[in-house]
Amino acid sequence: MSEFRAGDTDFLLQRRASERPRMPSGLIALTAATARLPRKQVLVGLLVLFVIGNLLSAVAPSYPVMLLGRIVAALCHRSFFGIGSLVARDMVAPEKKSRAVAVMFAGLTVANVLCVPFGALCGERRGWRAAFWAVTAIGVLAPAGIVTLVPGRVDRALPPTARPAALRAQLRALRSWQVWLTLAATALGHGGMFGAFSYIAHTFTEAGGFSSADVAWLLMVYGVGLVVGNLFGGRAADHDKDRTLVLSLLGLTVTLAVFGLLAQSAVASVVLVFLLGLTGFAGDPAWSPAAPTTPRARHSRPAPTSRRPTSATPSAPGSEAWPSPRAGCTAPLYVGAGIVMTATAVMTVAAYTATTQGAAQQRLMT
Repeated sequence: MSEFRAGDTDFLLQRRASERPRMPSGLIALTAATARLPRKQVLVGLLVLFVIGNLLSAVAPSYPVMLLGRIVAALCHRSFFGIGSLVARDMVAPEKKSRAVAVMFAGLTVANVLCVPFGALCGERRGWRAAFWAVTAIGVLAPAGIVTLVPGRVDRALPPTARPAALRAQLRALRSWQVWLTLAATALGHGGMFGAFSYIAHTFTEAGGFSSADVAWLLMVYGVGLVVGNLFGGRAADHDKDRTLVLSLLGLTVTLAVFGLLAQSAVASVVLVFLLGLTGFAGDPAWSPAAPTTPRARHSRPAPTSRRPTSATPSAPGSEAWPSPRAGCTAPLYVGAGIVMTATAVMTVAAYTATTQGAAQQRLMT
């Protein structure tokens, strides 16, 4: 691994794109296989595997071993948030479920404010291994927090109708085209945002005229937007999940397109990177409950398994390196806007059809 130097941290992030074809099936299998196990124990086990994955990358003697560690960490990372969202929802009253998910995701958004710039700094100053060692050290504390702070009632309190179904019964959900529409909207929405975000540093330096040293605090501005969007989206989703999803995707589409137009303005870039974080994460608390809700079940519906399609979402910023930066420093923003606009259309269709089907069922019942 001597060919990798401190300055190769960004290269390693971009190379993670090679992991993506293997992730969805593995994530679905891992989440489904643990669905009937006690959730608290599963969360602790996933965090332990996450630590092992990062430790493996930190001590890796070769690139394949380092990549294996990244795959293990990615599998645990996305499954953790899928199961953790269910635990958060089960600990609060029905009218506060999305806000509870937003509080859980607040840790992820705060990490983008503080830890992403810190990790980049560690990689540049101390070598890329330092970033993995830092994540490993912090990760050791997380299982202790779960054991201490998460009550054991999160498993015992589940009524029989809300307990995890068998794997075969869970797979039957894939027969619903509403599920596939939601998966498509999730993949397109997150893929468009994180794909554009993969080249945000290049956009800042080449189009906005910022120096490389400015990228760290600009990423912090993005992280602040994530925090605000997450908390605002959680409150909005408790009132209307479908509307929150559609409006957040629409706002993200507009933000990416305007960012492409005004990327040469330093002031506009600061404002728009904040809005990118806000609109990009405002819909995440709403993804955690079921796929598009009907009026009859909008506020109360049991969730036997995690309905948030985490296997369709990127595992970390920087993992969707699709267009080449040579195509233009603003090209990823325009491409991302087009992809998210497609996600907005798909989500609108999914929400509309779910609403009309629910209304039709109500008329039949009356």
